[in-house]
Amino acid sequence: MAAPRAAWGGPRLPWGRARGRGFRSRLGRPRPRRESGVRAMEEAAPSSLSPSSHSQGPAPSPGPDPHPAQAGPRAFPKLQNDTFLRAAWGEATDYTPVWCMRQAGRYLKEFLATRAGQDFFITCRSPETCCELTLQPLRRFPFDAAIIFSDILVVPQALGMQVTMVPSKGPTFLEPLREEQDLDRLQTHVDVDKELGYVFQAITLTRHQLEGRVPLIGFSGAPWTLMSYMVEGGGSNTMAQAKRWLYQWPKASHRLLGLLTDVLVPYLVGQVAAGAQALQVFESHAGHLGPDLFSKFALPYIRDVAKRVKASLKEMGLEPVPLIIFAKDGHYALEELAQSGYEVVGIDWKVAPALARDLVGTSVTLQGNLDPCALYASKEEISQHVERMLNAFGPQRHIANLGHGIYPDMDPAHVGAFVEAVHRHSRRLRNK
Repeated sequence: MAAPRAAWGGPRLPWGRARGRGFRSRLGRPRPRRESGVRAMEEAAPSSLSPSSHSQGPAPSPGPDPHPAQAGPRAFPKLQNDTFLRAAWGEATDYTPVWCMRQAGRYLKEFLATRAGQDFFITCRSPETCCELTLQPLRRFPFDAAIIFSDILVVPQALGMQVTMVPSKGPTFLEPLREEQDLDRLQTHVDVDKELGYVFQAITLTRHQLEGRVPLIGFSGAPWTLMSYMVEGGGSNTMAQAKRWLYQWPKASHRLLGLLTDVLVPYLVGQVAAGAQALQVFESHAGHLGPDLFSKFALPYIRDVAKRVKASLKEMGLEPVPLIIFAKDGHYALEELAQSGYEVVGIDWKVAPALARDLVGTSVTLQGNLDPCALYASKEEISQHVERMLNAFGPQRHIANLGHGIYPDMDPAHVGAFVEAVHRHSRRLRNK
């Protein structure tokens, strides 16, 4: 597959102003030129940050822009390391790129210091703080991609639901959706610029502060995963209340899933317009659905998101970006996910890479899938685990990651050992 790697370099979007003109009318721009090798950028000034493909230690960062409102999505610094993007598009790479879910997280002391005493969702609404948290792991580790710090539950908030992050408990909805008539409480026409513009601002600011070091990933939850939180009111071991909706009120369930899809599409497109260079959709609760329920209530909306995002990007003159779908514990649907319109399929540690490759074929890139708990092992053992993982995936069409996010009690030095081992062993694998 040819890699369409040019970036949108149009005039900056006035996030938070002139909202009455509507999302669509303010995003259309001419398609920019293309270049080979790395994504084309308006500005090619050298960066003060070393590319992660050449850095084996912490890199300095200028910190958040003191004037973030002036940093629009134009004149982004030239991308120096496009290995992640090339792997996502299916191109050959010199080594296997690596990043980690929750790479900006509580395992880092600087993350805890930045967030000390601050409400979680207040943090999510601060572009400057989200930028800082996104950059922190890049200062320590030579990751090949950054992922914007945010949360999937900002979308239910945009629909009018109140969500708090309770310490030692997790996300908590003050008034979850208990009956089908509760859908009438949700906003049916969401202005994503007004409700979620702070995410777009964070992405644009972070693209500038990354200085072209690595690509920036945007993300969202998938409709079923968001629905399950909205109905359950938080986390659940069984998702029984959410699944009750699927069996008892299938029409209302489809109505809610459709409403979520209608918000997710402009939200994801808005992230690309703001500067995101790839998008990941998290279907975190796929494991609670069997093949039948997944095919009825999850997969159609996963497909619809990809189809509509790609169509909107084309309509608005924005270059395509690779899409990643990660359906945790969704092994039973890997073949269907590979045909759902995403360039990359993420897998967790519970499925063998060889089996996953047999199921998805050679037309998509696989992402994953080291058991996060392997990082509790010694550095030497981590290196051995990584080597076995890379051998199982093969040298191409693979993006290394954990099979889930980094846990809060992980030793940062062991995260570094994981990244270093991926780079070292994958280069050796290609030289065999």
